[in-house]
Amino acid sequence: MFLLPKRHMINYSFLVIIVVTLGLCSRRFSIYLSDWINLYLGDALWALMVFFLCGLLFRSRETRWIAVAALLFSFAIEISQLYHSPWVDSLRATRLGGLVLGYGFLWRDLISYAIGIGIGVLIEMLLLINYKNLKVQ
Repeated sequence: MFLLPKRHMINYSFLVIIVVTLGLCSRRFSIYLSDWINLYLGDALWALMVFFLCGLLFRSRETRWIAVAALLFSFAIEISQLYHSPWVDSLRATRLGGLVLGYGFLWRDLISYAIGIGIGVLIEMLLLINYKNLKVQ
């Protein structure tokens, strides 16, 4: 199941851009989404972006490796939110720093990350299946 996919730099760059755009739109248009979706969507999309970035950076690795790396990175960022010092809090106070580092630790974010990365695995498997089907024909 976890075979080596054919990861193309352009495709994965495009996937990262799509997910970042969706994430920014989820914040911009949050008033149109239910509260439940607003709680989880941004974090799931953030982790999905991390998954695709890992796939972009480590194109020859197995999907399982990419998923574990993305999950460990996402969890590390979330756990780092327990640490507060003036310099890191000043980074978090900026728009980019807040988007990347987050603001405060929440257990539910870990679940959102796992869901986002799981969706990334499913997307990658679908892309791999479609790639193999195109190659056979």
